[in-house]
Amino acid sequence: MSHPAHPELPRTGPIAFAGSPIDRADLIRVDPDKLAGYMNWRAKVLLLDGLLPQMDDAGGLLWGTLADIDPEAELVFLGLLDEKACFVAVPGEGATGPAYAMPRAWQAIQQLSPPDLAIYGGARSLVDWHARHKFCAKCGSPTKLAKGGWQRNCENCGAQHFPRTDPVTIMLVENEGRLLLGRQPRFPPRSFSALAGFVEPGETIEEAVAREVWEEAGLRVRYVEYIATQPWPFPSQLMIGCYSQTDETEITLDVEELEEARWFTREDVQHAMDTIGSEEGPFNAPPPAAIAHSLLKWWLEKDK
Repeated sequence: MSHPAHPELPRTGPIAFAGSPIDRADLIRVDPDKLAGYMNWRAKVLLLDGLLPQMDDAGGLLWGTLADIDPEAELVFLGLLDEKACFVAVPGEGATGPAYAMPRAWQAIQQLSPPDLAIYGGARSLVDWHARHKFCAKCGSPTKLAKGGWQRNCENCGAQHFPRTDPVTIMLVENEGRLLLGRQPRFPPRSFSALAGFVEPGETIEEAVAREVWEEAGLRVRYVEYIATQPWPFPSQLMIGCYSQTDETEITLDVEELEEARWFTREDVQHAMDTIGSEEGPFNAPPPAAIAHSLLKWWLEKDK
């Protein structure tokens, strides 16, 4: 079975970490005999330094062979690329912290081509999960990699564990042509972005947007629209980009979550987007790799 065609681009245009060229080849990873047949001299192994990508001389991802990997390492089957099996080894430890706090990771995000960035993002999320889930959450016994790395099994109690993705809503909030943007204490200086928060059990996306805006800024939204999603591998989230509207303007700040929140005009946002990386604009806009950047770009274009 061939790799499925990618659907049309979202309304925001290309999204960083999306669009991997790898065929995930589910029919191979669920068949141990087929998978073993692909573990040969033609197989490619994505080389990582822990969870950081290694780069070749051209600035792309560095690939090796099975001979470059410790024979005792757990190998995750990423899928097929140019009819060659692609693997990545599970590191000894997982990672925590935002992407911008990891200089080498942030540098790679800005340098890698879109296909390489998508490959790295998917691989990073998978091996990070494996590194942090080597013991059963049900009984505490060691778990064993299964289905080419898309599952872990507990041989003691029989529990099956699967790589998880945490849904996060990230939303623009508009009032009469102005956008509400906030900054967390951990943000770089002058940086503002869209409000965001994890979807909680028992919530719809729309309910999560409304709750997060109310909790962080004390505003009630009356309209929520889905725009686009982005896989974000730090460690493994699906950012669900939304647009919302409110009739209220008075901000009641949750100081545990936000250091500041302000309304910005269309001119403010356009100036910030035009001057990313400088100190000229009214604030530092999110970088192009973040879905918040794509949402701001969409908002500036939507009524033209």
